[in-house]
Amino acid sequence: MISRVSLLAITFTLAATGTLAVPFPCSSSGRIVGGYPANITDIPFQVSLQHDLGHFCGGSIISSRWILMAAHCAGSTDRPSFKVRVGSSLSNEGGQLLTPKRVIAHPQFDTGTVDYDFGLLELSEELKLDNLLYTVELPKQDEPVQDGTCLRVSGWGDTLNASENGYQLKASNIPVVNQEKCSEAYEHFGVVTPRMICAGYEIGGDNACHGDSGGPLVDGSKLVGVVSWSFDCAAEGFPTVYARVAAVRSWIKEVSGV
Repeated sequence: MISRVSLLAITFTLAATGTLAVPFPCSSSGRIVGGYPANITDIPFQVSLQHDLGHFCGGSIISSRWILMAAHCAGSTDRPSFKVRVGSSLSNEGGQLLTPKRVIAHPQFDTGTVDYDFGLLELSEELKLDNLLYTVELPKQDEPVQDGTCLRVSGWGDTLNASENGYQLKASNIPVVNQEKCSEAYEHFGVVTPRMICAGYEIGGDNACHGDSGGPLVDGSKLVGVVSWSFDCAAEGFPTVYARVAAVRSWIKEVSGV
């Protein structure tokens, strides 16, 4: 996940600029950022992108050949040197380690605003999907998500807790935040566009962090968002901003055939 502070080189005191009052059907785990330990059998479409130093971003399996990720995780080349681990709750072992063939960033991806933060990764070999390793469901083009809906985000990102095992997959349950309220919160940091969806608690706490980028935000078994950016990690008054999958459903189908 990109920190908006470093991205825009802005340095000033954290202050909430809007009241994020939405109905919260979710139950917070009560743990800062890290959420709760999760098993890959409950999130079988979750993948870990890995370079020589280990995990750096997440992604979601959308077919036996394609993975949806964040464009800002792809780097400057369409021929990645990293690997993809699937089928393991641990980022550093187990499952299968696969080789990407290419990454296609959305043609309208903007590194300044982080708009259209989507990338499609094609694998060199087809995955063998079964009842333990299967794809995430995709929404229809422009399918809406109601404010306050309880969603789940998962990944191997920073927990901000040195005592926690960073190799274990974790998840958090967080509510969708009203788009207008989210825009108000971020009015001094950038634009929350229609290609984005916000989620989190007004008090902060549970949410995605660095290293969760590209990972899934789901409504049940449906992929609603891709971890994209925020002010710091799970900061009070600043929900995390996710790339809205329904906004580019047509592009996903055009490129991947899914």
